[in-house]
Amino acid sequence: MIRMRRNARILLNSLGHPDGELSILLVDDGQIAALNRAYLNREGATNVIAFPMQAGRFAYLSPQLLGDVVISVDTAWREAQKAGLDLEERLTQLIVHGLLHLCGYDHEHDPAGARRMAAKSRQLLEKIKPGARTKPRQAPVSERGPRIT
Repeated sequence: MIRMRRNARILLNSLGHPDGELSILLVDDGQIAALNRAYLNREGATNVIAFPMQAGRFAYLSPQLLGDVVISVDTAWREAQKAGLDLEERLTQLIVHGLLHLCGYDHEHDPAGARRMAAKSRQLLEKIKPGARTKPRQAPVSERGPRIT
């Protein structure tokens, strides 16, 4: 937990949000599937969902609050095993991914955005753990859950 907090602070500083706040929720597949259905109209579990708080008409209420990053530990564990990573490494990758979404990065709507987000992910992961493997082995499409947001 302490390392996760330290890593989040490094990430926030690196993204130009030294006073930024975010919450990281670790849940199981059932809980993230319910959120996925309720908020994204997608069925099934996914690895991470980001809920930005800097969008919409109430964003001005708390300018430091970037939002929530919700991670399924069940899915993260399976992905870590498939990729040959430890769980902490995979959780860190998912925190980076979710935080980038909170900062406006998007990989779903255009290839250029996906490339920018992937490059920024690698850069941030390198700041946390220099020399770390930053890209897990991609699971076949048939094994993947819904696309993450």
